Amino acid sequence: MADNNGKVYGRGRTRNFGTVVYPESSPENWKEILAEQFVPAFISPLHDKDLDPTGEPKKPHWHVMVMYDSLKTLEQASELFSRIGGVGCEVVQSQRGYARYLCHMDNPDKAQYSTEDIRQLCGADYQTTIGLPTDKYKAIGEMIDFCQDNNVVSYSELLEYSRYNRFEWFRVLCDNGTVVIKEYLKSRTWTTSFYEKVHTENEIRFKEEEEKEKVKKAAANQKSD
Repeated sequence: MADNNGKVYGRGRTRNFGTVVYPESSPENWKEILAEQFVPAFISPLHDKDLDPTGEPKKPHWHVMVMYDSLKTLEQASELFSRIGGVGCEVVQSQRGYARYLCHMDNPDKAQYSTEDIRQLCGADYQTTIGLPTDKYKAIGEMIDFCQDNNVVSYSELLEYSRYNRFEWFRVLCDNGTVVIKEYLKSRTWTTSFYEKVHTENEIRFKEEEEKEKVKKAAANQKSD
């Protein structure tokens, strides 16, 4: 069903919608208004470094994505966005893709914004939403490099460091990366101990050989005398 302006009602029901908010056309407390709707949502950092195709600066703005628990129409989402001064209302085809776009994560040609500046409302979890399978492998690789560079062989030491300094590592360890890292640290400990043992044994053998050579030389010198 559509009105005289062609606006569609009751069709295209979905859960995720996006809008753009400009500082000059939104209520001063628009973020609080959005939070009071009790709908999980992400608010991007203020995009104040974006350029248009001609290289001219774009007007500063925020991107907002709301993620309903049940299906909603475009009209229902538009009504919510109108309360915060949102300009436009679009159906979000990919929750992860749109969430990553909030910081231009997959657009290196665009201005980059920090994921730490994302605002998460009503239980929305940004890191879980943007996560890719390759992120886990990257984090595990970084942890292996860290253990090598800092001679870390203790899982507890790595876990505690990650908790306070690299939360993306901590998340991987708590989810499903523990087995790989534990096996790596166990193997690393064994390898280190093995080579230390071999090195020690070699040193002892070399010293014994040196002592034998000294005894031989001393005996030879006595015979020549």
